[in-house]
Amino acid sequence: MNSNKFKYTSTFKLETGRELSELEIGYHTYGKLNHNGSNVLWVCHALTANSDVFDWWKGFFGENDYFNPNDYFIVCANILGSPYGTTNPLSVNPLTGNGYYLDFPKFTVRDIVKAHQLLADYLHIQNIEILIGGSLGGQQAMEWAISSPSFIKNLILIATNARHSPWGIAFNESQRLAISTDRTFYSNTPLGGSKGLKAARSIALLSYRNYKTYGITQQEEDDQTVDNYKAISYQNYQGEKLVNRFNAYSYWYLSKSMDSHNVGRGRNGVEKALSQIKARTLVIGIKSDLLFPIEEQEYLFRHIPKSAFAEIDSFYGHDGFLIETEILTNIVTSFFKTGVKGKIIDLQQSA
Repeated sequence: MNSNKFKYTSTFKLETGRELSELEIGYHTYGKLNHNGSNVLWVCHALTANSDVFDWWKGFFGENDYFNPNDYFIVCANILGSPYGTTNPLSVNPLTGNGYYLDFPKFTVRDIVKAHQLLADYLHIQNIEILIGGSLGGQQAMEWAISSPSFIKNLILIATNARHSPWGIAFNESQRLAISTDRTFYSNTPLGGSKGLKAARSIALLSYRNYKTYGITQQEEDDQTVDNYKAISYQNYQGEKLVNRFNAYSYWYLSKSMDSHNVGRGRNGVEKALSQIKARTLVIGIKSDLLFPIEEQEYLFRHIPKSAFAEIDSFYGHDGFLIETEILTNIVTSFFKTGVKGKIIDLQQSA
């Protein structure tokens, strides 16, 4: 494993027309590029993850897992706006010498992909054998496969959509409203908005899991309990956990970038854009996902030309794409054995 930084010293122009005078990207690589460069596996991470995919996708990525550094040259890059090594709102603006904070320019999923395309060029990557992502990571992977169709050979899209839904945008806005009620958010300090971020994470968790998840994992065993419920402790714990590793400004801007996701923008509509994907594609949905309902993945399956589809029956909801690694391994194994256009992968057969 290697942890690195790439610095792009030219002006980086964003889709909005605004610019960053320079750009840093933190990234991890695992394994080695083979002699003909045909073993690149690129991972696009989700909202608050980082570039160390072996840390957050255990059981799917690792020395002894399906995706391992003995078979692939694995690359995962920290996304624009995220505080794990890439230029973000807490970075110093070289033009002013101060942190950006709320002066950071708005950016889109396409800008995130554009930054990673620069990194791919820097790493002398000529093509990507497998491009994979879930949630916001899947939105990035989809954009890349549309903008550079011949660059991507195989595409795996998990719990994601072609454009972010009004439902998803509403969840994000509710989280931003929670952040904005914390007056310290406007202080432009590293810990600004921390209480608001804690509340925002609590809201997000309700979309990442579901009624059944909480009913099983947070159910009270004592009928006499009248306060300090497990569910209360869980919401507080998860909120604090994010505050300790993230910041409100990055969260604010990244949620905005997720809202921006619409592959049809400037491409004559969503269906036309999806039809441009040349990669052999595996679309995976989670039946219990409230945030990215499975009909969104079924839509991708119907409109991406060379695609197969599989669904996961998990009580974990949206977070199932991070947890159900054994099922994911079975699905991916089946896909690469067959990969037939229009195929619906049967888990009973692929297990």
